[in-house]
Amino acid sequence: MSHYDPQRRKAADGLVGRGEELALVRSFLDGSAGEGGSFLLVGEPGVGKTVLLDCAAEAALKAGTRVLRGAGAEFEADVSYSGLHQLLLPLEPEFGTLGPVQHSALSVVLGFGAGPPPDRPAVSEAVLALLRLTAARRPSLVIVDDVQWLDRASAGVLGFVARRLAGSHVGFLSASRPGTEGYFERAGLTEHELRPLDDEAATDLLQARFPDLVPRDRLRLVAEAQGNPLALLELAAEAGGLQPVAAPGAPSIVSPVRRLQTLFASRVAELPAPTGRLLLRAALAATGDPRILQSTGHGEPGPGDLAPAERAGLVRLDEHTRRVVFVHPLIRSAVVKRSTSNERRAAHRTLARLLEDQPERRAWHLAEASLEPDEQVAALLAEIARRVLQRGDAVGAVAALLRAAELSPSGADRSRRLAEAAYIGADVTGELRSTPQLLAAAHAADPGHNEALHAAVAASYMLLSGEGDIDTAHRLLVGALEAFPVRDNACDRVLTEAFQTLLLVCFYGGRAELWDAFYTAVERFASHVVLMSLCGDTYCDPVRTAGAALDSLDRLIDASDKEADPARIIWLGTAGIHVDRLPGLRTALWRVVRDGRQGGAVASAISALLLLGFDAFVTGRWEEAQQLVDEGVGLCETHGYELYALPGRYIRALLAAGRGDFEAVDALTDDFTRWAAPRGIRTAQMYAAHARALAALGRGDYEEAYQQTTAISPAGSFPYRVAIAVWVPMDLVEAAVGSNGHTEANAHVTAMREAGVAALSPRLALLSAGSAAMAASGSAATALFEEALAVPGADSWTFELARVRLAYGEHLRRTRAITASRVQLGAALDAFRRMGARPWATRAENELRATGRTRSRGGELGPDALTSRERQIAVLAASGLSNKQIGERLRLSARTVGAHLRHIFGKLQVSSRAALRDALGPSAAGPSDEEGTPREPYEN
Repeated sequence: MSHYDPQRRKAADGLVGRGEELALVRSFLDGSAGEGGSFLLVGEPGVGKTVLLDCAAEAALKAGTRVLRGAGAEFEADVSYSGLHQLLLPLEPEFGTLGPVQHSALSVVLGFGAGPPPDRPAVSEAVLALLRLTAARRPSLVIVDDVQWLDRASAGVLGFVARRLAGSHVGFLSASRPGTEGYFERAGLTEHELRPLDDEAATDLLQARFPDLVPRDRLRLVAEAQGNPLALLELAAEAGGLQPVAAPGAPSIVSPVRRLQTLFASRVAELPAPTGRLLLRAALAATGDPRILQSTGHGEPGPGDLAPAERAGLVRLDEHTRRVVFVHPLIRSAVVKRSTSNERRAAHRTLARLLEDQPERRAWHLAEASLEPDEQVAALLAEIARRVLQRGDAVGAVAALLRAAELSPSGADRSRRLAEAAYIGADVTGELRSTPQLLAAAHAADPGHNEALHAAVAASYMLLSGEGDIDTAHRLLVGALEAFPVRDNACDRVLTEAFQTLLLVCFYGGRAELWDAFYTAVERFASHVVLMSLCGDTYCDPVRTAGAALDSLDRLIDASDKEADPARIIWLGTAGIHVDRLPGLRTALWRVVRDGRQGGAVASAISALLLLGFDAFVTGRWEEAQQLVDEGVGLCETHGYELYALPGRYIRALLAAGRGDFEAVDALTDDFTRWAAPRGIRTAQMYAAHARALAALGRGDYEEAYQQTTAISPAGSFPYRVAIAVWVPMDLVEAAVGSNGHTEANAHVTAMREAGVAALSPRLALLSAGSAAMAASGSAATALFEEALAVPGADSWTFELARVRLAYGEHLRRTRAITASRVQLGAALDAFRRMGARPWATRAENELRATGRTRSRGGELGPDALTSRERQIAVLAASGLSNKQIGERLRLSARTVGAHLRHIFGKLQVSSRAALRDALGPSAAGPSDEEGTPREPYEN
């Protein structure tokens, strides 16, 4: 956190090109002083967020408002409640105005007193009450810069507070970078995106600050800075206002942020060595504590060594607090990035000595300085974990215990700390708050053997569904597996659960290196985890490793009708999803669903519903897919299985993309990527890219589709350990062809052929042949399209087959084979209409019309145009039920019901619910109680 400095650049009257933003901020200040409220500025580094916050602070102080200010610090994320501590420190004398319970909660979490650990809601309510009480005497403004870097505990509290300030005389003004979602919940806050300056404003700024620049240099700087004010000024200063910063006519291919990072790194590199070491201390300390400038011995840097960095415009000393303040966060990052690991460890050791009176920071600095196991440091971290837990931050306690376990020389100590971390983590969130009791019972039945492993499995899901992250869960599981002994009578169940969980953590983490520990563990326990070994072959990197495992997988699937273990059925589905084996598991998966509906294992039922939903999507049964996914996601929301819900929300986004509901695609992908980003769930970004690519193809935006598909799989290659790449090869080729990237399209077709993708499944054979046909031309294309249509089992994959037929029909029309073209286009149109793939149907219809044939549009309007789900919703809405009531009846969200109603109104050509009954006619009779519940297709 950084502290407000009233001497920072006076910008209220000197900002260029920010008149609209200044007016918005001043309007917010006027309103919040009387009525309270929150406002979030979003923008890239250097675009001017902090300067606007400075203006707001200055204006508020002049108006007599109390200003509480801070900023998230990237290197303080593990220090529990550090953000809240510094923000509320000036209000400590007023804690006494709170009631006893709230006073105790704040005192405990901020380290001012002792008491029982409060939960997060209690702390949030206490902070809100404190701000309201103090603002009753004098309006207050809370300013928080870089909220994406707040520690988890502070971010949770401040996000709660920011949404509940109406009528409080408290304003909450914050700033964040786009694309770096932290744990600060911004949903519901008024946001304003700070855009780059236009060329006119950028020119005006340069003329004001560097009047001697010649026009040629000014134009070049404006082009290179791309509207980023900080980049504009820093690049101009670096050029001395005189010399060109790039060769004449050279294109600008580096973003302003990258240019700034390079520029700042070069300035840091020019500093004397002692200054560089001092600056590294300041960067790693994050808080700017004045003591970090002290010399720790002969030859060590001291306060006087900071001057070169000040003269270089990298840091300054706050004249009131004497804290070291970096002029911009990018400078802090540049200092750390250019340092070596040895230099960072040395800096951490020095900071641990200088900050001895701050036990938590000292312990973390010692941990960062340690390469080898060290019981003294491990014990310090374990003690810190207990203190953090007493403040109510279970996630912070888990993080400290995991690091303590890593640093524990003794296997017994390591196992004990892992178990303690897991027990704490299992109680973080969700319905599984009884997990510690269940684990205690398991421990009593098998003392000293599988306690840590049982706990690690439970805790990992709790962490990922709550406020934890992939890396924490991965470290917890890997550590517990390493501590678990290999023995002949090893508990297969707990081992299987641990491997299953680790497999999902690796997959959702989306980083190739996470899988290394999984395969090491599989090799160690090979005879106990045969199915998990098979999953590793087909689920991680199917293009490279699935081929050798398919025979074994197919044998297991053939015998699945007799499989009684729901968990084993689910993991067969997991092993089969990327190689299109789900159709062979439908009967077994429906058995798991029925068992769950009758009170069986909820988690298995959720997984079965989502696996069946994905199978229904890829085989073109979209209404059934929607029902299955809605039921599965609804169960996740009811029972707190947030991680399980992610693939369900992904399928929802794919369905919305296929149906042409592009607004829903944006909303769904934004929601789940925002949730996933701070948890390190990178696969969510690929899920979002897939859905956005499909939406872009539907609306004919091939450039966007190409960008999205290549974010998953670069053209001409299948990235290492990125399984989802097998779902988008034809999307990528179609996008490349549509954007005139024929070289890229052919490169990807070649990559598919060389990798042998077609051999993995009939669907992938269809995609491979269809892609080759799309990339070809003339008679070669015709032959390849015929080859694609002849793929055995191609008609099982309705959507992909229809897309191939559409592309074939387009090709035939272009080559004047009109009659043959009509056959393919007509078949594609019928398939798209049956599925409800509206944008694709429109495209096929337009192509068909271009052949001289027209089709009746009568079926696209009126009651007959409604899908079965739309008819259900229309009838219920006509009966007077609200969106929420309809959603509860059909296991849908109110938001989804609203989206359906918009389509229903269009098809029925009505504008109100009152007109629905007349528009529906006889079909407006009420639905049976059973409607809306998906059933197995084979049941009567």
